[in-house]
Amino acid sequence: MTLRINQTAPDFTAETTQGTIAFHDWIGDSWAVLFSHPKNFTPVCTTELGAMAGLSDAFAKRNVKVIGISVDPVESHSQWKQDIKVATGFDVGYPLIGDKDLNVAKLYDMLPEDAGETSEGRTPADNATARSVYVIGPDKKIKLILTYPMTTGRNFDEILRTIDSIQLTAKHQVATPANWKQGDDVIITAAVSNEDALSRFGAFETVLPYLRKTKQPVS
Repeated sequence: MTLRINQTAPDFTAETTQGTIAFHDWIGDSWAVLFSHPKNFTPVCTTELGAMAGLSDAFAKRNVKVIGISVDPVESHSQWKQDIKVATGFDVGYPLIGDKDLNVAKLYDMLPEDAGETSEGRTPADNATARSVYVIGPDKKIKLILTYPMTTGRNFDEILRTIDSIQLTAKHQVATPANWKQGDDVIITAAVSNEDALSRFGAFETVLPYLRKTKQPVS
């Protein structure tokens, strides 16, 4: 199954380091970030899980739940968490899904159906495509998909930035321009008329007939 933005995120039940979860129920009314790893005890992924743990307050502030997944058993995750603390100084407080049967990796289009039915004997290179990030909204729709090579550590500040942008769109019907960051001007979407834009945002600048900019809405 090929996943696309605005498609409903596949639901699943899985074992995690914090017990059994039903994914949609676990998300509840929150936003969620699901990020995947090809193998436990790999160097780049070790730094990534620690970096995500270090940003736990930033994600919580945005009402975002974080959950990781690696195609290894839950028991292995528990041992890996100790290494992550040594390497990065951060405790992994979010759940890690055990996907030893590769079910979730296949469900989320990270591994092909012919990848087999067990993680045993598979190398990180065999699972190289299990390096994706999915941002999922409270409506359980996929808002963003990013996939990285194994040798490139993910930029979680950028993921926070995209969440800020997506949440602004959901609340205020604005978009964000290239290289936007918090506090920069935003773009008024085509769904908002000029009259509505004046009542919502006050003054705005018409750069082109299809490009209107205004100050970032507060709250």
